[in-house]
Amino acid sequence: MVEGPTLLREAMSAGWTVEDEYGPAGWSPISLAPVATLADGVLERVATTQHPQPPLAVVRDEREPLDLARAGLVLVLDRVGDPGNLGTILRSAEAAGVDGVVLTPGCVDVGNPKVLRASAGAVFHVPTIECPADVVAAAGLRLVGTTSHDLVDRPGVVDLHQLDWAPRTAIVLGSEAHGVDPALPIDEWVTIRHRGRAESLNVAMAATLLAFAAADARDQPRGRATAVRRTLPDPGATT
Repeated sequence: MVEGPTLLREAMSAGWTVEDEYGPAGWSPISLAPVATLADGVLERVATTQHPQPPLAVVRDEREPLDLARAGLVLVLDRVGDPGNLGTILRSAEAAGVDGVVLTPGCVDVGNPKVLRASAGAVFHVPTIECPADVVAAAGLRLVGTTSHDLVDRPGVVDLHQLDWAPRTAIVLGSEAHGVDPALPIDEWVTIRHRGRAESLNVAMAATLLAFAAADARDQPRGRATAVRRTLPDPGATT
């Protein structure tokens, strides 16, 4: 269910099918779907926004589902529960050109009204799939786990600008409260180097930085990957 003309037009432009459209007397339908007129006050009672704009519409995604076997760069969300964060991640994934977003069991529903609004329509354009992370790994994607722990505390963790992003990659981002489940079959770990006091970044902010860094690095011609990497200073070095 989508609310308002903006989201409905986004769904239609992305190829979603409008099954039914609802609005108050006198409203002009947007789609060619069957329409129903709502009695006075019904729209305000059933909508999820404080001042809803018609119409309400039921839409269905009839596009080809995300094919993990052909994807080059995806985001995997491990039990991300905040709808605002999921919507923002979808918006960033579309902007960065990510092939799709995987929702593991325990994630918020992609059809949540707050997800739809926070995504600014990106939810209709970014392919999503619900499956465990091991299914992603079985499709041949390298699982890159994200962590806020310092590189010194977690040997083997590399800065996002030092990781080789050329292989087919699934960036795994954990829940707001617990991070990535250590039981997942992670192949490599990456971090966003912190320079300030904050212990960690909001998961949507981290997803945005990582998605753009990975996409930019993958756009580099082969043989020039090192040109976009930065060498971190030795934590034990003195100046």
